[in-house]
Amino acid sequence: MLFWLKKSLSYWLMPLPLCLVLIVAAWILTRTEKRARVGRRLIAAAGVILLLLGNATVSMWLVRPLETLYPAIPEIRSANEVPPELDACQFVVVLGGGYGDTSGLSATNQLSPSALARVVEAVRILRFLPDVRLIVSGPAEDDRPSLASVLAQAAVSLGVDRSRILLIDTARDTEDESNAVKALAGDLRVALVTSAWHMPRAMALFRNAQVDALPCPADFSARPNVEFSLKDLGWDSESLERSTNAIHERLGYLWLRLRGKA
Repeated sequence: MLFWLKKSLSYWLMPLPLCLVLIVAAWILTRTEKRARVGRRLIAAAGVILLLLGNATVSMWLVRPLETLYPAIPEIRSANEVPPELDACQFVVVLGGGYGDTSGLSATNQLSPSALARVVEAVRILRFLPDVRLIVSGPAEDDRPSLASVLAQAAVSLGVDRSRILLIDTARDTEDESNAVKALAGDLRVALVTSAWHMPRAMALFRNAQVDALPCPADFSARPNVEFSLKDLGWDSESLERSTNAIHERLGYLWLRLRGKA
């Protein structure tokens, strides 16, 4: 019950659903003479929220503190260049990121951009860690294959031996994933791969579960241009998505702190 309450509240607090609620409430209020003024203010508030969070500069400003907290694993060209802290890992863990069950598409094409970026980063790391196993996570919905199975198939198609892959297909969220990884890895070190904007919250949960995790962020969304351009001041759906991710993660982290888990 608590899980679904958390999911529902977090959904309606995201920018687009929240603005839709404000607009509907404003429309209702403007139909009454006494509350029309309040309705107009709600419409203005919704417009300001969308203008701010859909702006490229604002969205970069929101997400960069999350994505720069942990450095990315550098380019590795040979086994001699593997960082010692990565070489100590016994598992590479990929957290789920969504997919679409579309007939006729390969596993890599079914994965969401975030999930694909995560599994590609994991495969890149595994190339230089031949004795390390891959753990992929993601539940099944209805009669669809589990996200974990799609991630596993994508990893196989990218060159990972199927015998190296372990699946977690019952974890519903990152907290469940951290506990499931603890059960599989015990006290062994794991390389944790997830989106850079999700990594701070993921690391907090893995520390709480007493998993020895090395952060390996992927799927960076805040990659500003080397030189300033007018495009940096523009608005687009990508910026709104970036802002939404940043707000979602901060609300999630606040929820962890209220529960004493961060």
